[in-house]
Amino acid sequence: MLGEYRITGRGAAEISASVERAVGAGELAPGQMLPPMRELAVRLEVNPNTVAAAYRTLRERGVIETAGRRGSRVRPRPAGTTRGSIRVDAPPGVRDVSEGNPDPALLPALDGALAAAARHHAREPGMYGQPPIDAELARLARADLDADGVPAGPVAVTSGSLDAIERVLVARLRPGDAVAVEDPGWGGLLDLVPALGLRPVPVGLDDDGPLPADLERALRAGVRAVVVTDRAQNPTGAVVGAARAEELRALLATRPEVLLIEDDHGHRIVDVPLHPLAGATDRWVLVRSTAKAYGPDLRLAVLTGDAESVDRVLGRQRLGPGWVSRLLQRTVVQLWTSGAVDARVVARSYGRRRDALIAALAERGVEAHGRSGMNVWVPVADETGAVARLLHAGWAVAPGARFRMATPPGVRLTVSSLTDEDIGPVAGAVASAAGPAPARSYG
Repeated sequence: MLGEYRITGRGAAEISASVERAVGAGELAPGQMLPPMRELAVRLEVNPNTVAAAYRTLRERGVIETAGRRGSRVRPRPAGTTRGSIRVDAPPGVRDVSEGNPDPALLPALDGALAAAARHHAREPGMYGQPPIDAELARLARADLDADGVPAGPVAVTSGSLDAIERVLVARLRPGDAVAVEDPGWGGLLDLVPALGLRPVPVGLDDDGPLPADLERALRAGVRAVVVTDRAQNPTGAVVGAARAEELRALLATRPEVLLIEDDHGHRIVDVPLHPLAGATDRWVLVRSTAKAYGPDLRLAVLTGDAESVDRVLGRQRLGPGWVSRLLQRTVVQLWTSGAVDARVVARSYGRRRDALIAALAERGVEAHGRSGMNVWVPVADETGAVARLLHAGWAVAPGARFRMATPPGVRLTVSSLTDEDIGPVAGAVASAAGPAPARSYG
């Protein structure tokens, strides 16, 4: 079962460390079965409860997974390996449309906002014991949320969307709980869930967001949380419209104890309305990041939700970093109040490039998706071959494996760096590289 490797140790910590070392060194391969707990206890001459505690620790760390009577095995993708490592490095002369970055030309200059934040700091220095959230930032954020129909709730500030989602999951769930995630979906989230000792359950989607039948199946299977991207879904650009939102809210209302997390990172870069699901369950949060509109290095996201969930996040945050820099918060306040980003202009710019690429691909008989945001998803029959052929043709794209669980192969292209003159060449290269689309390509 374990080949040449022998698990060692007398205590739970020693046994779990022995397995983790072997996984890290490659001596225990992904998918490899571990001995039944009682069998290993006999071999190590320890109490079965000791082995059970070791296995529990390994599950919580995302090193192994357990499937009831089918036993425990090393996770197919160890949690320490990020999907971001599944990438194509663009050599000199190759255009990189894989990274998912915004167009720098659409990002505002930060010098004025940073200077204004520094002047505010000179008048009112940030000190220990002050409120963790800038009052003006909270007011502006809450006004925006109210305008979009997001239910009333307190506001918290985190260091980006993934930080917010992690804090909510940790505050509300226990290791071993199942989480419904979009498939294809954000690679960072697909890595985070198992790394927290949680079990991802894929939910398929189409251009209107998560498929109701898949969500219903996940709810019946007992998921404890659901994560939904409202707009500019990564990697497909899907948008949850009014009709789909109504269907999803009705399903979620049947399980009010389930935690709902909504990611609205497309705020201020899209021109499609938000149709929030918030309030369909008793436990909910909605997260908005500044990364796409103001730059990835501006590490700030706003979180609202039910009072208990937000209070748990704030309480745990106080025991760690304490707060997100108030200088950073004041910088965002300045950017918001100065109108540094016109969402309509940004959305039109990305939309023009995205729509042009999708149309050019359609003319060449290639299926593609991208209703909002800055990405286009192209289903392909042979993902590895398509990526390699595109690289040879001078284009580095993101392999779909970064975003997929059970959905068929595909590649993602980010349109941020494309010019009008690029559309034809990249569409032609994709058409030549993609081959026939799989029978069930999407949704």
